[in-house]
Amino acid sequence: MKKVTALKKAVFPVAGLGTRFLPATKAQPKEMLPVVDKPLIQYAVEEAYAAGIRHMIFVTGRNKRAIEDHFDTAYELETELEAAGKQQLLALVRSMQPDDMDFSYVRQPRSLGLGHAVLCAEHLVGHEPFAVLLADDLMVGMPPVLAQMAAQFEELQQSLLAVQEVPLEHTRRYGIVAGDAVNERLMKVSKMIEKPAPDVAPSRMGVAGRYILTPAVFRHIRNQPRGVGGEIQLTDGIAGLMSEESVYAFQYAGKRYDCGSKEGFLEATVELALQHPDVGEHFRNYLKNLKIP
Repeated sequence: MKKVTALKKAVFPVAGLGTRFLPATKAQPKEMLPVVDKPLIQYAVEEAYAAGIRHMIFVTGRNKRAIEDHFDTAYELETELEAAGKQQLLALVRSMQPDDMDFSYVRQPRSLGLGHAVLCAEHLVGHEPFAVLLADDLMVGMPPVLAQMAAQFEELQQSLLAVQEVPLEHTRRYGIVAGDAVNERLMKVSKMIEKPAPDVAPSRMGVAGRYILTPAVFRHIRNQPRGVGGEIQLTDGIAGLMSEESVYAFQYAGKRYDCGSKEGFLEATVELALQHPDVGEHFRNYLKNLKIP
């Protein structure tokens, strides 16, 4: 009988500089940019929590203190809200730190790539499978995308990558995978290339910002040479892992917003604002009456 290992830990690489959003990110983390009324990192943490994960591990860098503060207890704020009788807001603030959720933080001392960022969390992950969530990718699904993946992982007990079909001209932006279909949503990966040119891309299936990985990947990340851009690429580490374990690609049900780009961030803001219970109706009426030159 196959041993089933539960998914308990998630790694959030949040040490990036966010240069595409300068000057907004000069003094604040890009992960703290709000989409409507929640920062990007909170959407990612809530998605991990919905997948049953309770230990959130942040790989941070300089000027990222705001992320720690966001998920810390704000005694002064809670006292003021309680004294003012603002119970709904008080409950909202406290809901960000459920009693069964743990937070850990580790610094990435140098910007050496996503693979290196994940490797910085190895001592906190230990010998367990773990999820990796890139907060730049705001994922909306029902059930949440990582919950879909966690259910599939429970069955497979093998590394799993979220993928989506991308335009051929966009393959340079993604890790691209190819392999043999298991069913309409699942593929056993046989080839994985980081940001290939369109003429050499093995397919149009691009890896999105959600991964569930076995701990063996750490050894491959640690021993691999630097890849595209002179960085230690997570994609290369996963490609190495395929030499000893099966890796699967999972086509999730949902929508991905590339909030690392201004266009994707604006799309997410508009579409999630339209769905928001407090402002959605007003915003919809505003857009209907907006005269676009």
